[in-house]
Amino acid sequence: MAVKALLLVLYGAILLSMNPVDIISAKACPLYCLQVEYMTCPSSGENKLNPKCNCCLAPKNCTLHLADGTSVYCKGN
Repeated sequence: MAVKALLLVLYGAILLSMNPVDIISAKACPLYCLQVEYMTCPSSGENKLNPKCNCCLAPKNCTLHLADGTSVYCKGN
C-alpha cells in the first residue's frame, strides 16, 4: 500500500512538473511540542517571537525559551 502511495505522489509530481527528489527529501519533524513560552532569534534581536513546538519547526540559530525557565538552542542542520 505504501509503495502505491509513493508511486502516486511521484507520478503526480511529474505531471505537475515538480522535482520528485525535492518531495522525497523533505525533512520529517517529530510530532511533539515542548512547552515553549517564546522564541528569540539573532535576526530579531531580543524581541520575543511566537514560539514553535520544537527545533525542527523553528528557524536555525534561534532559541526556544521554555516554561520551566530553561532554554533550547536550535542549531542549523
